[in-house]
Formats: sequence, C-alpha cells, structure tokens
Amino acid sequence: MPIGNSQDNGITGAAKFATSTVGNLVGGVSRTVGGVTGAATRGVGDTITSATGSAGKPVGDGLSNVGSGVEDGAKRVGKGVEDAGQWKSSW
Repeated sequence: MPIGNSQDNGITGAAKFATSTVGNLVGGVSRTVGGVTGAATRGVGDTITSATGSAGKPVGDGLSNVGSGVEDGAKRVGKGVEDAGQWKSSW
C-alpha cells in the first residue's frame, strides 16, 4: 500500500500542476477584466445620472446594474476556472 497521496504522483501530479497554473492565470485575468469592465460601466452610469438628473437616472442606474452583473459573473467564472484547474468539484 502506497504511503502518502498517490493521486498526486507522476503524470497525474504533473497534470494537476499544469491545469492549476493555467486555471489560476485564466481565473485571475477573468476577474480583472470583469472588475475593470464593471467599474467602467458603473462610472458611465453614474456620469449619466449626474449629468442628466432625474431624467437620466433610469438609464444611469440600468448601466450601473449591468456593470455590477458583469463583474459578478466574471468573478464566478474566474472562480470556476480556478476550481476546475485544481480538479475541485462544487457538487
């Protein structure tokens, strides 16, 4: 009977290392892009609301909400990619 975690030896260990590295990279980039996009969209929404007052508030708020949704979605995708790269299951 092997001693230690035999699942992380040999080819499986190398595959886990490679997929973990790629998963962390892609996940980090996904979260970064989502964060930048979310912040920019919220900024545009706030600018529209400020510049147009109550008339533009629905449009500005809508853009802000879209930005928050994009950011949240990108964070979830990034986390999923990282988990997959580390061979984790969320089930």
